[in-house]
Amino acid sequence: MQQPAAVLWDMDGTLIDSEHYWLSSEKNLAAEHGANWSEKDGLDLVGMSLYESTLLIKERIGSSMEPEAIIERLTNDVVGHLNRHVPWRPGARELLQDLRAQGIRTALVTMSLNRMAMSVVDALGADFGPLGPFDVVIGGDNVERGKPHPDPYLKAADILGVAIEDCIAIEDSLNGLLSAESSGAKAIGVPNVVDLPPKPGRHIWPTLEGVTASHLVRFFNTGERP
Repeated sequence: MQQPAAVLWDMDGTLIDSEHYWLSSEKNLAAEHGANWSEKDGLDLVGMSLYESTLLIKERIGSSMEPEAIIERLTNDVVGHLNRHVPWRPGARELLQDLRAQGIRTALVTMSLNRMAMSVVDALGADFGPLGPFDVVIGGDNVERGKPHPDPYLKAADILGVAIEDCIAIEDSLNGLLSAESSGAKAIGVPNVVDLPPKPGRHIWPTLEGVTASHLVRFFNTGERP
């Protein structure tokens, strides 16, 4: 069977279980402005570009901070959590390690800032040797249009020098899944904190636990799930 040219990973909620870090940071910021921030408020932002979500935060909490300052504040807070502990999603680290062992290229495609993504990559380095976990890292500040637009995935494929149609993308949010699907990648949705609506031709897997590189190769060729 033909291998995919690359496997493209979303980060927050797909590779690592960091959504609760974002929610905590958003709640703290809202409290400083005398505003409430519910779990639903946080869930409404999942998969949205960081700049767009920051505009909503600014409006909802009545902040005079510039969007860039809010982004820096939230990112610094989340990076602080990640520097202490990187919470992997079930099966994600094992699958990523297997892909690297099988020589299948990988990219991280996230709406978080590139420096935050690199802090996660650095934290993972010891588990992946000199080549590291990813061949390419695309952050939200590396593209003009974020998810749900296809631009982040198209840019990752372009830098890798591969056709996006020859790639698999793994996502946990609807915005992310729409981005991956519209790019032309073979997209897999793995729900985490938000449900992913089914539709004809959409591939939704309940978990990555137990999923191997061989499973992804079979999916790439036949559309079969584990």
